[in-house]
Amino acid sequence: MIDFELSPRTKGTQRMLRAFAEQALRPVARQYDEEEHERPMDLINMVHGFMKGGIGGGGLTGGAPKKEGEGEKKEKKPSERQLMTAVTIEEIFWGDAGIALAFPGPGLGGAAVQATGTPEQKELFLARFAGDTPVWGAMAITEPEAGSDTANIRTTAAKDGNEWVLNGEKIFVTAGKSALEDSDGFVVVWATVDPKAGRAGIKPFIVEHGAPGMQITKIEDKLGIRCSDTVSISFMDCRIPEDNIIGSPEVVDKTQTKGFKGVMATFDATRPMVAAMAIGVGRAALDSLKQTLADEGLEVRYDISPNRMTAIERDITEMEANLKAARLLTWRAVWMLDNGQRNSLEASMAKAKAGLAVTEITQKCVELMGPLGYSRKLLLEKWMRDAKINDIFEGTGQIQMLITARNVLGFGRDKLK
Repeated sequence: MIDFELSPRTKGTQRMLRAFAEQALRPVARQYDEEEHERPMDLINMVHGFMKGGIGGGGLTGGAPKKEGEGEKKEKKPSERQLMTAVTIEEIFWGDAGIALAFPGPGLGGAAVQATGTPEQKELFLARFAGDTPVWGAMAITEPEAGSDTANIRTTAAKDGNEWVLNGEKIFVTAGKSALEDSDGFVVVWATVDPKAGRAGIKPFIVEHGAPGMQITKIEDKLGIRCSDTVSISFMDCRIPEDNIIGSPEVVDKTQTKGFKGVMATFDATRPMVAAMAIGVGRAALDSLKQTLADEGLEVRYDISPNRMTAIERDITEMEANLKAARLLTWRAVWMLDNGQRNSLEASMAKAKAGLAVTEITQKCVELMGPLGYSRKLLLEKWMRDAKINDIFEGTGQIQMLITARNVLGFGRDKLK
């Protein structure tokens, strides 16, 4: 069963990354929050230099678990790949969430290719992240009329000779600008080959930098994670090679491991990583609050009954409990990934808990600090702004609750919507 004690190797990595986050990210966090859309190239090149292939070896969203025969089965000891990635992400996001999201790596796009791409696609697209220059991957799902309900996707893909022709619009694409402006970058775009077929007709397509008919139409100005770019992309007769479809082009895929269902399974690997992002931000806010109070001589008295604690002490212990609960749910989900177990329920539980916890923790920390917490003198107000996205992207908190309920009750979409 899961061991809640980190290995010496993971602890060593954790200490190293915490020092990097404190010394390299914290000092420039405010600068890149105010200079939205500016790339921290010195940090990007530094990170790429010692973490080729993405933070923690799996990108900032962790990537997808390796399949049998790709190296994991050769290890004598249980794998810690996903756990290491989650620990890495928490430490980096403790430093700064916006800068962390701007770092190069496969992202969701690379995770989709890893999960269900052909060997040729993996060789062609994933090898780019181990090169000498930074590369970004992204995924485009959300549309003006299709948010959490992906069945409403209207972007189309039609076969024309040996090419696919895409038409439609995608919005809120994280790292889309970085991916499409980079010569080796790409975006995995969800489109339907048959609008009448619903989810069965939705397929993921790899669209590379420079594809004709693709254009960035808007760069979002955001509340938080401002260093990370978020864009809208239009596709007007955008042509891509026929081999750039991930999975089978058939509307009915009997294997149920490719196409829509296969790439949806990618989120079982990435949602725990989003939870780790949230935990990092929440811990940053809570650590700051406790240090400020300690500097004023106010320490939490853990050795007394909660009934004797002050209101502030009870608030802090409650926040600590919620943060630890979110972390344990996250580690459980990634432990299952490392051991080849299905974790759809656990991934959604971890993301739902972490997204809610970090939103409440950062708001409470600002509240307890009063006007100082609301001012720009401290990073607390920034962490509150950065926190909320974790309850929104890669499936909102409400969607995670719905997925959790379906799994617990054994209901399908037709019984619980």
